[in-house]
Amino acid sequence: MRAGEGPAKQWRNVGGRPMVRWSAKALLEAGAAPLVVVIAKGDEERVASALAGLDGYSLAIGGASRAQSVRAGLEALAEADGPIVIVHDAARPFVERFHVEALLASLGDAQCAILALPVVDTLKRDEAATGPVSTVPREALWRAQTPQAFCLEALRAGYRSWDNPAPPTDDAAVIERAGGKVVLTPGDPMLMKLTYPEDFAMAERLAAGARAVRIGQGFDVHRFGPGDSLWLCGVRIAHSQGLVGHSDADAGLHALTDALLGAIGEGDIGDHFPPEDPRWKGASSDQFLRHAAELLAARGGVVTNVDLTVICEAPRLKPHRQAMRERLSELLGVPVSSVSVKATTTEALGFLGRREGLAAQAVAAVQLPA
Repeated sequence: MRAGEGPAKQWRNVGGRPMVRWSAKALLEAGAAPLVVVIAKGDEERVASALAGLDGYSLAIGGASRAQSVRAGLEALAEADGPIVIVHDAARPFVERFHVEALLASLGDAQCAILALPVVDTLKRDEAATGPVSTVPREALWRAQTPQAFCLEALRAGYRSWDNPAPPTDDAAVIERAGGKVVLTPGDPMLMKLTYPEDFAMAERLAAGARAVRIGQGFDVHRFGPGDSLWLCGVRIAHSQGLVGHSDADAGLHALTDALLGAIGEGDIGDHFPPEDPRWKGASSDQFLRHAAELLAARGGVVTNVDLTVICEAPRLKPHRQAMRERLSELLGVPVSSVSVKATTTEALGFLGRREGLAAQAVAAVQLPA
């Protein structure tokens, strides 16, 4: 409600991605296994769209308060999932792997480790009903952030024994009240919590300023040959002919793979998967695109959007376009809304016009750490 008009803030876009996706992707890449995403009842389709292409997470239905939602997430974890749990607010989208590593290193024999920043502003108390405005000493005061790391059983036990009518505002308070040990580790101003409309404006500037945009383009062509179907953009399409190539001849995936490789200066598909190498004979081109996406991710990059055009007289691609978008979304780990697939012809001109083959060209925009 404090975030102003619009959907619940976890579903709003920051830097072109739903806010919840920033945290889910970062935590999965940091090794979270499993990751439980706690949502409101009825948001199943919304979270599926926001996290399209990500694997390794499950869902739990939360409650009316933050504490109830955390408890629902804890209940969704099995004993075999490990002795340590990390709790994070989706409202803090800029979490990174090093935040998780710092927490795990600090936890030690404590029941809780939290990221925190010292209070640097002068604090004022306004008690208009009982007295004048006064200054509050800020020494030894810290601003708690998330993620926070816990001994899983200690946090579960703390919630079971919570006897305060007021719910905890963070999970470290549960450990504190149970008499457990809480340790502080240096926080990060980038872990700002987005609460008010102006916070989102600041987050957009941070998301843009923290990354450089790179563009790559790719092109591929394959001739028709014997067969009753062909692969295009990861989708099998029935046709009177197939496509001829060393791999599965998926021109769409080949063009897009080259676009991603070009955006990060990693050569072309032939550098990584030489056509003379027998390992790639008849290989599915899915793995080529995944490889390029993994190289991008290893450099801290993300795909902003991709735009692919197929050039052919046949087969007719419009009935398959949505399936192609969904498959590319899955392979790249981006929302379907970030994927465009189009088709055109050469007006019967040239070898494409003579239906001797088909071609594909792709453009990819990616963001890399500046």
